[in-house]
Order: sequence, then C-alpha cells, then structure tokens
Amino acid sequence: MRAAVVLLVLLAVAGCGGAVQVEPPAPQGAAATACAKLGPLLPQTLGGAQRTTSSPESPYVAVWGEGEIAVRCGVGRPVRMAPTDQLQEIDGVGWFADPDRSTLFTAITDVAYVETTIAAGHVAPEILARLSGAIGQVTSAKTG
Repeated sequence: MRAAVVLLVLLAVAGCGGAVQVEPPAPQGAAATACAKLGPLLPQTLGGAQRTTSSPESPYVAVWGEGEIAVRCGVGRPVRMAPTDQLQEIDGVGWFADPDRSTLFTAITDVAYVETTIAAGHVAPEILARLSGAIGQVTSAKTG
C-alpha cells in the first residue's frame, strides 16, 4: 500500500517541473551505509530520462525525468513477496516483480531492499539491468 502512495505522488507531480516528491525511506545501520554509497553510482541518464532532484532531498532516493523512474533504497521487505517466490536475476541481483503492480520492482539483497518504480513506456528489464550494476557494487545480492 505504501508503494502505491509513492507512485500516486510521483504521478501527481509529473509534468509540474522542479523536484519530484518522493517519500524517502529511513534505512538503519548497514542498509543506510550501503544506500548512501548507491546514490553516486547511479547513472545520470536512465531510459532516456535525465536524473533530477527529489523533494525532500534524500541520499536514499534517485529520480529520473518527471518521476517516471524512481529508486528508493532501504525500504521494507515487499509485503506481497512470499518465501517461495522466484526472483528474476539480473547481473547477480535478484529482483522481485510485484504481482499486483507491473511498474514496481524490488532488488532483494543481503544488506537492503531497493525499490524501483518504472512507468509504462520504459523497458523494465533494460532499466533493471542498468541499476543492477550499481546495486551489486554496494550490496551482497541474494539469488533466492
């Protein structure tokens, strides 16, 4: 439900210009350390969209375009993810695709969960592949 609220906020501000409003997570300990390292490793251009600022600014959030792609590092475990769910592995990072929301993907790692929202019109596997490299650099990825 919380992810749905984040998406609605992103969609509400799309086209408004300026910073995109995204609720930042509040990771603790090793997750906070890994997430702080992730931000600078993320690309400036993703899916043809330029990286922009979020409001409030946070080292745990990255946004491209007018909110069509957003990354939140240090979120909670996906509510819809069952222990038996298979993850899609991309470059050593396991991704959970939310069965109820085709635009929501979460990287499942030993250190932190990294939530990614990708608007329609973008090729999700390409976006996830670009993000997996950076995520893999700062976390130890689980594959199952």
